[in-house]
Amino acid sequence: MAAVTSTLVRSVFAAVLGMFYFGYNTGVVNAPAASIQQFTNLSYHSHYGTYLNKAQQDTIFTIITSAFIVGGMVGAMGGGFVADKIGRKRGLIVSQMTGLIGAIIMAISKPLSSWEVLLVGRLVVGLTAGLNTVLVPMYVSEIAPVDLRGGLGVFNQLAVTSGIFVGQILGLSEVLGNEQGWPWLLAIAVIPCVVQLAILMVSPRSPRYLAISLEQVDEARKELMKLRNNDDDMVDRELEEMKAEKEAEQEPEMSILELLSSKNLRVALIICVVMHLSQQFSGMVAIFYYAVNFFESAGISVDNAKYANLGVGSIMVAMTLVTIPLMDRLGRRILHLVGLVGMCIMAILIVIAQNLMPKKGSEVSGGSGGFLIAVTLGFVVFFAVGPGSIPWMIAGEMFTQGPRPAASSVVVFVNWAANLAVGLLFPLVLIPELDRFTFLPFAILLAVFSVFVFVFLPETKGKTVGETTLLLQEKGWGARRN
Repeated sequence: MAAVTSTLVRSVFAAVLGMFYFGYNTGVVNAPAASIQQFTNLSYHSHYGTYLNKAQQDTIFTIITSAFIVGGMVGAMGGGFVADKIGRKRGLIVSQMTGLIGAIIMAISKPLSSWEVLLVGRLVVGLTAGLNTVLVPMYVSEIAPVDLRGGLGVFNQLAVTSGIFVGQILGLSEVLGNEQGWPWLLAIAVIPCVVQLAILMVSPRSPRYLAISLEQVDEARKELMKLRNNDDDMVDRELEEMKAEKEAEQEPEMSILELLSSKNLRVALIICVVMHLSQQFSGMVAIFYYAVNFFESAGISVDNAKYANLGVGSIMVAMTLVTIPLMDRLGRRILHLVGLVGMCIMAILIVIAQNLMPKKGSEVSGGSGGFLIAVTLGFVVFFAVGPGSIPWMIAGEMFTQGPRPAASSVVVFVNWAANLAVGLLFPLVLIPELDRFTFLPFAILLAVFSVFVFVFLPETKGKTVGETTLLLQEKGWGARRN
């Protein structure tokens, strides 16, 4: 097994701070929602001389929160282009500079008494997060040794869940989630940007990008020597593997449109898209956004529900840590499948638990409330086993250097779009229309995704990217059986 060097650890840590930035900003405005709505009302009055009604306040707040996702979708579509034109490391540096500006813009919105400035800040922060979700997994997969690629890839999701968890803690009303503290809560997004920029400046560039995309083999060797602790044999083997990949590569650097029209890459692209859909359409987004309401319906007081919600974040972080050593032992296929099947069972149990709950106004029994909490936390555990982390790394394992940036852009854009769809449909359609059966559609989708993964997803553990790509192109939908 390849040695874990200090340069590799430092570089991966620097890169995944971009995913921490994404996780932190995902829901950080939710906790101080009332304070931000009050701010938008006062800001609107200072500009236009009238106050907003409740519906208008809700609309503006929804626009502010949704701006993050819109920016993320734009960033995701542009991430592949940035990776191709200036490289993975330089792309991350540009992204973090943009993120630094976005965090500052959000922080100064209150002193300027302008909700429009906050909106622009959320849009810029979302743009940065979208770029990060393309560039970070790509950089990590390209600097990692083959036999450590899975475990190091899990750090993408670990950083996301850590960012969400830190945001939950700091967002408590007793900390920064209040009228005085919320600008500081948003300003904290500056910290990961500054730390990442400082470390990236002394981190190596992607050897694969240098050797295959730019044909700068000598430069790639220098960077590999840093990452592999001057192990000449290992560096020579990896450079030979890169040379073989370049010689065998049938697909050159391509645009998104060229990727979408390529028959050779269609199977790999569809598999990666479905993997990302299985992450977002699993129902985990709904758990993240509405866990407090779940706990309140289970009989926990409003004050205690927000602390119980911290349990969701802590379990996500802990279970993601557990999967790091498992990823390169058990493989991506088995972990993702176990996660999906487990979530499907938990989703069915959530539906049962919701229907066992007494009607509103009645006293909640400890048994039914406890059952709902237990199966909700079980759902979170199975998400962390595989579906939380594997989609972020899968494109880097199924596409060679040429089409990888375009493929990453497409699948990450799908991820953001699905996130937006669930965030809108769950409160506006599923809750009012399905009531106590809100998780039934998720259970059905999880069953479909489980069958798809079982039938079509090949194992990528221990395989070079070239080997996986060749297998998919030769065997197509039958690649899993090899």
